[in-house]
Amino acid sequence: MHLLKLRTCVALLLGSFCSVVAAVQSPSPLESRRKALNDLLAEQWEYRLRTSPLFASFLGDKRWNDKLDDFSQEAIDRDLQETQKFLTRFEAIDTSGFPEQEGLNKALIVRDLKLQLEEASFKPWEMPVDQQNGIQLLLPELVNVLSFQSVKDYEDYISRLTQMPRLLDQTIVQMRKGTNDKLIPPRFLLKKVLDQCQAMASQEPGKSPAAQPFSTFPNSISESDQKRLREAGLSAIKDSVLPAYARFTAFVRDEYVSKGRIEPGIWSLPDGASRYRLAIRHMTTTDLTPEQIREIGLKQVDEIEAEMLAVARKVGFKDLASFNNHIKKERRFYATSGQQLLDLYTNYVREMEPELPKLFGRLPKNNLTVIPMAASRSKEAVPADYTDGTADGSRPGHINVNEWDPEHRLVLNVEAIAYHEGIPGHHLQLSIAQELVGLPSFRKYEDYTAFVEGWALYAERLGKEIGHYQDPYSDYGRLENEMWRAVRLVIDTGVHEKHWSRDQMVAYFHRYTAMDEPNVQSEVDRYIAWPGQALAYKLGQLEILKLRQYAKDQLGDKFSIRDFHDEVLDGGALPLEVLEKRIHEWVAKQKLLSAPSATNVHSVNGSTR
Repeated sequence: MHLLKLRTCVALLLGSFCSVVAAVQSPSPLESRRKALNDLLAEQWEYRLRTSPLFASFLGDKRWNDKLDDFSQEAIDRDLQETQKFLTRFEAIDTSGFPEQEGLNKALIVRDLKLQLEEASFKPWEMPVDQQNGIQLLLPELVNVLSFQSVKDYEDYISRLTQMPRLLDQTIVQMRKGTNDKLIPPRFLLKKVLDQCQAMASQEPGKSPAAQPFSTFPNSISESDQKRLREAGLSAIKDSVLPAYARFTAFVRDEYVSKGRIEPGIWSLPDGASRYRLAIRHMTTTDLTPEQIREIGLKQVDEIEAEMLAVARKVGFKDLASFNNHIKKERRFYATSGQQLLDLYTNYVREMEPELPKLFGRLPKNNLTVIPMAASRSKEAVPADYTDGTADGSRPGHINVNEWDPEHRLVLNVEAIAYHEGIPGHHLQLSIAQELVGLPSFRKYEDYTAFVEGWALYAERLGKEIGHYQDPYSDYGRLENEMWRAVRLVIDTGVHEKHWSRDQMVAYFHRYTAMDEPNVQSEVDRYIAWPGQALAYKLGQLEILKLRQYAKDQLGDKFSIRDFHDEVLDGGALPLEVLEKRIHEWVAKQKLLSAPSATNVHSVNGSTR
């Protein structure tokens, strides 16, 4: 062969070989796009943790435990700019050809970022405190979620204590802007905020909730370090925290409360109608109108009332009015102490634990404990709520039990609330979400309220289905809880859409429930402070029940409650329309697998999930 031809052939062969190698080594356009999305998701999550040190600490990430969030206008504006940049970058990624879940990852993060920017147009940071949320309640909650195991843990916490004046002062700046923009909560709620502030500001350093970590130390910390840390911590509380809370209290008392708005409904804020509709879309993940939600609520009230009447007649009462009056007046239906309430919640949770395998194939690894709610917020809070544990199990999930004024708290609905806040409710769902493999971090911690609270309300009914609520009064308490959530649909739309007064809200509660007075009062104030949030529970539960019935109708005797529950939970929290699509696709797969032609596939896979 001619030398030139040989060289040419060799060159061609080498070129072909190199092209093959390059094709093997270089990612395809699809793989490059998938990597770009996953890298950007990781980058955005890291940004979120870095700029929200308190959120990171809540998740158990200690890297920024010596820092507090920045609430300055500069930081807020910068975050909005970064949010827009992330949104633009996510939208630019073409997900055609992606696995379904990866395509959903993009859709959900884009949805979240767009909602953040839309909400920013209403300047929520200018109305940052109410009786249930805000800087005045931060420290008591913080000490319950932080771990204090090493010297560095304590030093980080002390660093945060010294930064409290900066965060409190930044909050005052934002609240002043809010008053100028007529963005301010109702005056009567701000009086409750003032009480909370005064309680924090008037504590002696050693008796402050902020001093709790310095009362005991792990044995691994030397006595000399314990002495040093205790002195430094109490000094920070005395010199930094308490004076800052005193300034904040003076501002709320002398400048803020008097400017609070008179009307309770969100309609009385600038662009109130638009604010409420955005709140509904955020909390319920639906496009339902206030009127549609109200009609659902009225229908649910009628249906649940009929169930409650059946229980009342079972125990000898002819109507609900006389039965509810009996409950309200009978001392045996009320708690005798905070400890009794703690014990009741604990016992119900422990009795439910061995039942879970009947309902679920996947169970959470993290533990659940029952603890008293922080006294600083208990007067204005719900009967109990839940604090997530950490994914690594270093902090268990907590049911926080409200011990305030126990003698006026009914115990009939404690069983249902224990299932709601604990298992198979919040603790099970949120813990499983954290433990899911293959999902990006943001999806493990998604908090779509309609899904999260809808699941927890659905979980209350599961206790009935496996034979609990043996006492008819406890079963009535369960129905009271159902009515409580149905009434919300009427009351929340009543105050924020139909201009109801607070007295109308209270009267509606009394008309349809035997709910104890502390709960009624805190509930109506909660709906006023947090428009739309209360709508999510019943709407989410109804969607899950609808999807379950759909699956049962379609699958017949092939329907498995355990598989259904696992499918609902295995994607983490989802918007309701996404959950519907997921369950419909799952049902279609189950039908295919159970068809006669799928027998061999079924036996090989060993599962219909």
